[in-house]
Amino acid sequence: MPDTRQPDLARVQPPETPLGSLALLRAAIRNPLEALPREAFEQPMARRAVLGRERFFVTAPELIQQVLLTEADAFKKSDAMRRALSPALGDAILTADGERWRWQRRAVAPIFRHDRLKSFLKPMLDAAARTRDRWLALPPGSSVELSHEMMHTTFDIIVETMLSGHGAIDVARVEKGITDYLESTGWSIALAMAKAPAWTPYPGQRRATRARDYLRNELLRLVSERRRLGSEREDLIALLIAARDPETGQAMDDRDIADNLLTFITAGHETTALALTWAFYLLAKHPDEEEHLLAEIADTTGGGPVEAAHVFALPRTRQAVQEALRLYPPAPMVARTAVRTVELGGEKVEPGTAVIIPIYATHRLPWLWENSARFDPERFTPEATKERHRYAWIPFGAGPRICIGLGFAMDEAVAILATLLPAIRMRPDPGFDPGLQMRITLRPARGMPMRLERR
Repeated sequence: MPDTRQPDLARVQPPETPLGSLALLRAAIRNPLEALPREAFEQPMARRAVLGRERFFVTAPELIQQVLLTEADAFKKSDAMRRALSPALGDAILTADGERWRWQRRAVAPIFRHDRLKSFLKPMLDAAARTRDRWLALPPGSSVELSHEMMHTTFDIIVETMLSGHGAIDVARVEKGITDYLESTGWSIALAMAKAPAWTPYPGQRRATRARDYLRNELLRLVSERRRLGSEREDLIALLIAARDPETGQAMDDRDIADNLLTFITAGHETTALALTWAFYLLAKHPDEEEHLLAEIADTTGGGPVEAAHVFALPRTRQAVQEALRLYPPAPMVARTAVRTVELGGEKVEPGTAVIIPIYATHRLPWLWENSARFDPERFTPEATKERHRYAWIPFGAGPRICIGLGFAMDEAVAILATLLPAIRMRPDPGFDPGLQMRITLRPARGMPMRLERR
C-alpha cells in the first residue's frame, strides 16, 4: 500500500506560556513569529499586555475584514513597521498613510492593469528559462541554495520589467543591499515595541544604513538619467515618470519615483521568490502532487516550452502556488494602530492601541482549514474558494491596501514553476528542516539547499 502519512513540514511552535518582557524582545529580534501568543492560533481574537501596553491579535476573517476594509479609516500603519521600512522606502505606497497613500495608489494603479501585465509574461518566461538552462549545465548531482536562486530569478525579471535592463544597474550589489537592509529589521521592530528613541543604535545598523544609502542613491540616479536622456523602454521607470493622479493630475517627483521603485523591487522580487522557494519545498515533500502538476503542464504545453498563453491554462499549478502562500505567506504579519475608538469582537480598542493580524496564524486556524498543516491544493478549487470567507486567505493583504502587484506576482510564480518543474527534480536532504524566520518576509531560517536531478 502507498505511504499516506503526511511529511513533517517547517512550522513555528507558539510558546506554551506567555513570554516575559525580556523573552518577548529577544523573540521579536530573532523571529517575530515566535512572539505570537498561543491564543492567536486558537481564538478569533486575543488580548495581551505586551511590554506594559495592550495589544490585540486578530485572526478571525470577519474581524480582519473590519480592520482592513469596513473600518480601515480607524487604523493606520503601525509605527513599528514604518520605523523598520521607512528609512529605505521613504513615504511610498507601502509606507504612506492617508491622502499621500491614496494619490500614489491612484497614480500607479493603471500600471498594474491585467492587459499591461500580460506584456510582462515573456520576460518572466525568459528569466525562468535562463535559470533552467543554468541548472541543466551543472554537473550531475549538484546542489543549489534554492532561495538564493529564486531571488536571482525574480530579480532578473524585476530588472527587465521595472528598470532599464542589466546594463544600467549593478544587479548583484542591489540584491545584496536589499538583503542587508532587511536583516536588521527585527531590531527596528523590537526597539519600536520598547518605545526606544529612533536614534538608538543596534547591531548591524551601519551595514543597513550603507545598504539603504546605496539603494536610494542608485535609484535616484536611474530616475534622473531617465528624465534627462529618455528611453524607448516602457519599463516601470518610464511608467512612473508618466503616471498622474487621475483626480488631480499630480505627478511624482524623482524622490517619489525612487521610493516607489525600491518598494516594488523589494516587495516584488523578495515575496515571489519566497513563495516559489516554499512551493518547490512542498512539492518535493509531496511527489504525488508534483506528478499531478507535471501531467497538467505536459497536457497544456504538449511537451513544448511554456508560452505566455499557457500561464493562464494551468489551474492546478496556480492552486499549488496559492496553497504554498497559505502555509508560508511571504508577509506573515500585518500591524495597525487604532486612531479612534473601535469596537472589535466585543472589545473596545482605544486610540494608540496596536492591532496585529498574524496572517500565518489565520492561515492555519483549525476551524477555517481542515487538517490545516497539510499541503492540499484542492483547497483552492473554485468551489472550495466560494465557500470560504474572503478574508480567510490574505497573503497579499486585503481591503484598499491589498498588494497592487498581486496579479504580477501570481503570474510570475506560475510561469517560473511551470518552466522549471518539468526539467529538473529538486529534493532536500532527508530529514532537513529549513525552519522559519520572519525578516518582514517569511524566510527559511537555515536556507533551502536542494539537490538537482535532470528529469
